[in-house]
Amino acid sequence: MLSWPFLLASAASPETPPPLLLAHPELPPERDRLRHLLIGSPRGVQSVIHRLHVLGYAEQAAWSPLLTIPKSGLLITPEQGEVLSLLRRDQQKPLP
Repeated sequence: MLSWPFLLASAASPETPPPLLLAHPELPPERDRLRHLLIGSPRGVQSVIHRLHVLGYAEQAAWSPLLTIPKSGLLITPEQGEVLSLLRRDQQKPLP
């Protein structure tokens, strides 16, 4: 689970908020960490979290609270040897 993000000091402009840094605590060596990122509208993200729960993949309470991404962006800090794969998939908007 992601720990609470903390803000970096911004050297660029005092008007632009700094990017979010998602920190990650240490894991025991026998565990392998995968970080799932869902980025989209609040309703769309909640819908996918619910679907993953229904499929038995992840409890809804295991996800972090929804975070608004600042205009300055999001900073992801990888561990040595980590890789990234991104899937972009359009889905039908959930009904209200």
